[in-house]
Amino acid sequence: MADTAQQLSTKHLLGIKDLSTDDIHLLLDTAHTFKDVINRPIKKVPSLRDITIANVFFENSTRTRLSFELAEKRLSADVVNFAASSSSVSKGETLIDTVNNILAMKVDMIVMRHPYPGAGVFLSKHVNAQIINAGDGAHEHPTQALLDAFSIREKYGQVEGKKIAIIGDILHSRVALSNILCLQKLGAEVMVCGPTTLIPKYITSLGVKVEHDLLKALNWCDVANMLRIQLERQDISYFPSLREYSMLYGLNKKILDSLDKEITIMHPGPINRGVEITSDVADSKHSIILDQVQNGVAVRMAVLYLLAGKRI
Repeated sequence: MADTAQQLSTKHLLGIKDLSTDDIHLLLDTAHTFKDVINRPIKKVPSLRDITIANVFFENSTRTRLSFELAEKRLSADVVNFAASSSSVSKGETLIDTVNNILAMKVDMIVMRHPYPGAGVFLSKHVNAQIINAGDGAHEHPTQALLDAFSIREKYGQVEGKKIAIIGDILHSRVALSNILCLQKLGAEVMVCGPTTLIPKYITSLGVKVEHDLLKALNWCDVANMLRIQLERQDISYFPSLREYSMLYGLNKKILDSLDKEITIMHPGPINRGVEITSDVADSKHSIILDQVQNGVAVRMAVLYLLAGKRI
């Protein structure tokens, strides 16, 4: 089990920006321990037996919600699942009232996904519980960034010095911002690549390279993290058609085979097969997409375990 003498410097996990480099290393090292646990015949440990955790999702989710729920159960926590679509939120109940009603049932930790940026920060100032941000709008998705960093470290032995290209819809992606912050803190070089309309203007202030040519980005990088086009967040058309986007920024086996070197392919999911990535790439030996899914459980176990040590 991880060294309980080491603790995170923060009570909540609201974003990567709030974590120190030491925090990130501690989380990844602890996740490595838990990955060994979940590969044993008996996958449960009693670490959070006295903790009750509520998964409060105001937006649809499959992988993240299931991953958190599995992580909680592997740690022997009591789990409550809450979906906004079938709750009093649809009747006009406020976020604070909703969460306070949940906390009245003696819940210790809240894992929350919300469509509005900063919802977790707002909540952390108004309720007496630990908050874990499972995605807030197009702002941050800290556990995705941690599992991506863990997957890169597992593949290469370290993140420092690696070149990571994040390709696709940077503008609407909470994964992109969290990944940039996390990878830079671990010493990686980061490039973003996509159409000009999907690259936010502020991005260069984060110290990342910007490229609009897919082949140049792929030839530069060690790892390509392919992002989904988030049509549900786009109120206007940012490119003529999905077909044209795919022709310019979609990754297929022919492009992959034409590169001078082997690179690693990642994707946070869900995959739009045939748009940003083809099946023969997603399912190839270059891909660690399914490793990311497995690593997500271990990383979220580490987050829950270490934050539980900071309970008041």
